[in-house]
Order: sequence, then C-alpha cells, then structure tokens
Amino acid sequence: MEIKIELSKNLKAKPQDESKLGFGKLFTDHMFLMNYDEGEGWHNPRIVPYGPIELDPAAMCLHYGQEVFEGMKAYKTPNGDIQLFRPDKNMARLNSSNERLCIPEIDEEFAVKAIKKLVEVDKDWVPSREGTSLYIRPFIFAVDAMLGVHAAKHLLFVVILSPVGAYYPQGLNPVSIYVEDKYVRAVRGGTGYTKTAGNYASSLKAQQEAEKKNYSQVLWLDGVEHKYIEEVGAMNVFFVIDGEVITPSLDGATLPGITRMSSIEILRSWGIKVTERLLSIEEVAKASDEGRLDEMFGTGTAAVISPVGELRWNDKVMKINNGEIGELSQRLYDTLTGIQCGKVEDTFGWTTSINE
Repeated sequence: MEIKIELSKNLKAKPQDESKLGFGKLFTDHMFLMNYDEGEGWHNPRIVPYGPIELDPAAMCLHYGQEVFEGMKAYKTPNGDIQLFRPDKNMARLNSSNERLCIPEIDEEFAVKAIKKLVEVDKDWVPSREGTSLYIRPFIFAVDAMLGVHAAKHLLFVVILSPVGAYYPQGLNPVSIYVEDKYVRAVRGGTGYTKTAGNYASSLKAQQEAEKKNYSQVLWLDGVEHKYIEEVGAMNVFFVIDGEVITPSLDGATLPGITRMSSIEILRSWGIKVTERLLSIEEVAKASDEGRLDEMFGTGTAAVISPVGELRWNDKVMKINNGEIGELSQRLYDTLTGIQCGKVEDTFGWTTSINE
C-alpha cells in the first residue's frame, strides 16, 4: 500500500531545552492513520498533521475497551542517523495483543515501514541530548458506533510521536517499589500478557495508594495466591541473588517485554546465569534478610533499566545495595542504551535505520 503524506502547514516550535522534556507531554507535527473495515481489510494508510480524532459518542472503544498499543523509541546516533530498536518485535507483540482482543492482525513489515516513514517526516523532533529519544506510540481501537458487546468491524490504527527524557524524574537513580498484595491487575487466562488499556486502568488504584506512601511504582503479585512476583506496572523485574539473575517466568499474566528479552540475551552472552522461574516474595525477603539479595532492577522501553533501591512488602522494608545502582544494572544500562544510540557496536543486529 502507498502511504499518502499531508504535511502540516502550521509547524510547532521545537523544545529548546532538551533537559526539560519530561515524558509523554509533547507531541510532534504529524501522525500516522490507517483504517480497518470488515470486507476491505486494513486500508488508506496516511501521514497527516497531528490533531484531534473525531469519534462518535457510541464508539465501541469508549464503552468496551477494545484497544491495544505498543511503546518503542527512535534514537539519534553520533553520526546523525536515526534508528529504531527491534521494531519487528514490537509489531509481533502488537499482533499478539490483537489476537487476544479480537482485532484483525496488521502486516508487521508494513507497520514498521509506516513508522519509519513517520519518524522520517518528523525527524527534526528526535532529540540528541544523552538520555533522550523519540517515543513512538502505535495503538489500535474500535470505532464502531454501536452499543453492544462484540468484536469490532471497524478500527483505526494510529501512531503518534513524542520527544522524551527520563521516564522517572530521578533518572537512573534507584527507585522505591511497593509490593501490592490486595489488588489484582491480571491473572493467567486474562489479558496480562497483552498491552491493552484495561490492564493499566486496573492498576491505577494500587499505584495511587503506593504514591501516597512515597513509592514510585507497584510490584504485582500473582492474582490467585498473592505469592509469586509478576511485574511492576511499567517494567519487568530482575533480581540478583547469590550472583544469579532471576526473573519471573512468563505465565500469561506478565507482559513479554522487548527490553526484558534483550537484557536476558545480553546477560547470557556475558556468560551470566539467568533463570526464568516462579519467584515468591517470601524468597526475595529471605534473601534480603540473609544478605544475598545483591541487586534488583526493572526493564522496559520507557526507562530501559531502572535500579530498585528499596522494596516494601507490608511492614517489611528491604534496602537493596545500600540504595545505590548495582554494578550489573549499570553495565546493562550502558550496553543497552549504547546499542540503541549507536555508541556501542550492535553485534546482535537489533537496530535498524529509518532509511533502511
């Protein structure tokens, strides 16, 4: 399909101070749109000026939550090139979410092509300051104007762009995490392994309560026994216990993170043992009591690597690595961000230029 391009006649002023970008607050001049209609399939791909989307008040996405999304980034390299990090994996995961939410699959190769074209159109928005990037948000939602619970026959695929800095205000400084053992975000057989709006809506109450206690994020336990660790709202989690890296196995209730996957592959390439298995909060607490919990960190597109300096479970507060970033967390962060920004050789073949 040919991607039609309509350039904006009213370009916005670019941010002058890239140290104050924040996260997800500014948006570029253009967006990508593509429609799905039953019987016609995905069609009419186009890049148009960024702006409001008209929706019927009865649009099914507003009432039944049939929506999926992705999160990825574009990075400016030292030579001025702009590249993406494993976009094929993001589009494959988007189709996994589509399948679970009864949304017609997209052509993954074409979607990557469309994203590259959109980034190329708005390439002047890609920041160059260290730690910054252009966040890419593809999403799909049902637009049928009908009140009735069934799979949509009409949908819209949208991609928007946002220049961003660090996800957490404290940057790479260790964050504090609160273990949630009352509320449930997802269960096996549900939608926990997808990126759909409902997963995040159901996490808001716990997140709000954690913030009142001065904790940055919530660590979720399994929805049945409230025993086994799953993930933090914005990232997968890793623990370094007795020199072994342990991360919860993917059980259908946890998002299969692209950064998680990449971190595991990097760690194993270094000869470090990485184990994916059930991990209880009791085991982590015991390791902490015995001085065997060396590091804890999260992985995700937004923060890349986020060290954890404190973990609170009920009244028990676990200080991790004296509240400082661990050696392994720092090495992994430097390697991943170095590959993404073109400062470290990409021996894995993960990056692709927007011009390729």
